[in-house]
Amino acid sequence: MDARWWAVVVLAALPALGAGGETPEAPPESWTQLWFFRFLVNAAGYASFMVPGYFLVQYFRRKNYLETGRGLCFPLVKACVFGNEPKASEEVPLAPRTETSETTPLWQALKLVFCAMGLQVSYLTWGVLQERVMTRSYGATATSQGERFTDSQFLVLMNRVLALIVAGFSCILCKQPRHGAPMYRYSFASLSNVLSSWCQYEALKFVSFPTQVLAKASKVIPVMLMGKLVSRRSYEHWEYLTAGLISIGVSMFLLSSGPEPRSSPATTLSGLILLAGYIAFDSFTSNWQDALFAYKMSSVQMMFGVNFFSCLFTIGSLLEQGALLEGTRFMGRHSEFAAHALLLSVCSACGQLFIFYTIGQFGAAVFTIIMTLRQAFAILLSCLLYGHTVTVVGGMGVAVVFAALLLRVYARGRLKQRGKKAVPVESPVQKV
Repeated sequence: MDARWWAVVVLAALPALGAGGETPEAPPESWTQLWFFRFLVNAAGYASFMVPGYFLVQYFRRKNYLETGRGLCFPLVKACVFGNEPKASEEVPLAPRTETSETTPLWQALKLVFCAMGLQVSYLTWGVLQERVMTRSYGATATSQGERFTDSQFLVLMNRVLALIVAGFSCILCKQPRHGAPMYRYSFASLSNVLSSWCQYEALKFVSFPTQVLAKASKVIPVMLMGKLVSRRSYEHWEYLTAGLISIGVSMFLLSSGPEPRSSPATTLSGLILLAGYIAFDSFTSNWQDALFAYKMSSVQMMFGVNFFSCLFTIGSLLEQGALLEGTRFMGRHSEFAAHALLLSVCSACGQLFIFYTIGQFGAAVFTIIMTLRQAFAILLSCLLYGHTVTVVGGMGVAVVFAALLLRVYARGRLKQRGKKAVPVESPVQKV
């Protein structure tokens, strides 16, 4: 009797782990469709590139290839393994912000509105499309429920390919400083960025979009923890205070909001695990990118390097799994999905360009305020379009979170005015 009871429990839990949040009782096609199995398969695909690359780097270093190497491959190996650290006299400074006769208060206000609108449109559209692609069916008719797109890695690839093209053209058209970082160092940020994006897409199958946005807003806390581990940073008292307020606000939202329709404890647990994975991987990405900026590179060069390895990892993994062709076939069957995926990639690439321009023109504090407001608008828009409900206590929790984020911006600005070294703003290169 006990064995049968456990068998029933296991069989009831498997559909909840593998299916989307709306229909947890529908069993997956096979156990290979469970999210943690696909995560392991994806990780194995990335490891098939990372492990041989690691041994190659160690081999060239042990052989002292920088002094003994010759031949046609020497420049490539030098750039990938050792880098080209520029001398002070050889560095090309980034183009400074030029003040022209058009720089009047009205012109500055118009540019600020342009930046704010560009960021809001790019990322609000991206958020709406993200939820549409991962939580709704395509090709539904009166007699058919349609089919859902389930391969988050394929979406990550599409985003990275377009971002790579945009960054490549920017590097060609705009003067950049001499590149000095060893190329292989980008692979670590690329790997964590691909995994964080995968977790972010996958989590929408189990938790609502507002819950995901609140979780992303609370990543200040793991970023601080990762900063202590990776960069040995120290933080001010107000930073710990705002981190605590964010934790309280997120807890109020999660505890007061009722479960999503037709959800289960298993789907909620899967969603929370994926969100934790997203936050952990994304925290590592931002801190590793901050360390790479010590090579005096531009943001566009960083964007190109990270997206280059991201495309390499995702294409290789999809080919090994045979999923690249399946994703292409899904696009062929559903033109609406193809349009959504393309627009998703365009919003991602354009959003990154707006990030660079906004920070260059108005600084990181203004950019952070705009993006904080964008997260609040994203929750409101998702609730209006997809029917998510937020209780009064949950709304208060949301208000506490965003008030704490704005307090962080204000405190950082005060420190900067007093001449103290403020904590660096999270690297904007990979926001999505």
